[in-house]
Amino acid sequence: MRIDLATAPGSQERPNEDWVSASAPASGGGVLVALDGVTPPAGDDGCAHGVPWFTARLGGRLTELSGSRRDMPLDRILAEAVRATAEAHRDTCDLSHVRTPQATVVVVRWDEAYVEHLVLSDSVLLLQAPGGEVTAVLDDRLDRVPREVLRSVAATDALRNAEGGFFTAAADPAVAARAVTGRTPRGRVRAVAALTDGASRWTDTFGEGDWAECLAVLRKEGAEGLIGRVRAVESDPARTPARHKRHDDASAVYAEL
Repeated sequence: MRIDLATAPGSQERPNEDWVSASAPASGGGVLVALDGVTPPAGDDGCAHGVPWFTARLGGRLTELSGSRRDMPLDRILAEAVRATAEAHRDTCDLSHVRTPQATVVVVRWDEAYVEHLVLSDSVLLLQAPGGEVTAVLDDRLDRVPREVLRSVAATDALRNAEGGFFTAAADPAVAARAVTGRTPRGRVRAVAALTDGASRWTDTFGEGDWAECLAVLRKEGAEGLIGRVRAVESDPARTPARHKRHDDASAVYAEL
């Protein structure tokens, strides 16, 4: 088994809000977790801790439970991790605030029989078959929201974790039921990768290569190599900045099974 991961902040002036982890439990198999903390607009978000605190708490709980509780499906694990994280700051923070700290989620777990996955919001999971074919598992609800709507803070808040909008892991465990989940026989998966949108933009924003080519970069150059390629494209003055940020926190984790 080979596992490689890297993360880089979008700016040296602010903390990295991503979280990536990998584990190989003593019981066998493995776990990958990738979170992209949602940067709130300027102003109040009801929380005294901030997004990096939240992603570290949620990511740590997801990693621990995914490895230790093989009897729990990933959606239940996400629900329990969200609940536990919310309890850790319920007494000090307003968790009902629409911009309470939140994150996108990718979790992958495998054993000798199956590869399980969970995706919530706009981070990306890639599954590679033994023959080399690559499937991208996406939660595309945010992509369906028109860009002009997302330019409005009020309009975006109205769609955040709301019916007809998009969903992220925040303070309500019920969001786990909104995640894209599935499992694949282990023999049909050669490699997996999880990318936050700061890394996946190499493909889905800049079109530098398709998902198979993206996975090939991860295999040959590692996660740092892919992030370096993203930063090179972003730094080209002829390029239009991606969405509202020229540089975003970027994280990738890759595993050959």
